[in-house]
Amino acid sequence: MTDCIFCKIINRELPASIIHEDDHVIAFMDIQPVNPGHILVVPKVHKELIAEVDEDLTSRMFKIAAKINRAIRKSNIHSEGINYFLADGEAAGQEVFHTHLHIFPRFRNDGFGLRFSENYTQLPQREELDEICVTIKESME
Repeated sequence: MTDCIFCKIINRELPASIIHEDDHVIAFMDIQPVNPGHILVVPKVHKELIAEVDEDLTSRMFKIAAKINRAIRKSNIHSEGINYFLADGEAAGQEVFHTHLHIFPRFRNDGFGLRFSENYTQLPQREELDEICVTIKESME
């Protein structure tokens, strides 16, 4: 895709600090990091949503992410924990419409966090959870 920043990185039309690359996946430093060590794992094939990426490639992305996670933990990068974050669609916060998995080191009071709605602490009834479960489960078959 001609306007995709990640496709331009993959095609070497834009610079990137690449930490991993193979035939199917590229991983590079995020230019607007949440914290130092923030890395993006990106499939080389242009797919907007993770649901469009085949299972083998999705597995490959997470395998590389786990390898990077271990490397961050062994390094001198300040990290008390690590988040994996994948925004799948605009409503989920996706800004670059090429599937990508964020890996970023976390530490207390780093300023990053998720905000929950006011009714987050109100637990749904089991019947509601079961209905949603059935709906999704039927769509998996």
